[in-house]
Amino acid sequence: MRQRLPDRRHAETLSFEHSGADFTMTAGRYPDGRLGEIFINAGHANSMLDALASDAAIAISFALQHGADLDALKLAMKRNSRGEPSSPIGAALDQVTP
Repeated sequence: MRQRLPDRRHAETLSFEHSGADFTMTAGRYPDGRLGEIFINAGHANSMLDALASDAAIAISFALQHGADLDALKLAMKRNSRGEPSSPIGAALDQVTP
């Protein structure tokens, strides 16, 4: 069952770069501090990269709100041979703490 976040909630916004592209992420939290949602936007609004990052963040948010484990999601993301995230979603998840 989905556990919705309250209308007013703590959120943090940060910017990061991944594979030469700029992104902004906002992470919203439940009152107990657990991550409950992420929003990701690419530097070029309405681009294909922006749409893919945004849609993936929505899917991650729904997974979190249905009880998915943040650490398990992080481990499931594709990584390169150095263990670095291969996608902006993986890079965003690496930036947030449980």
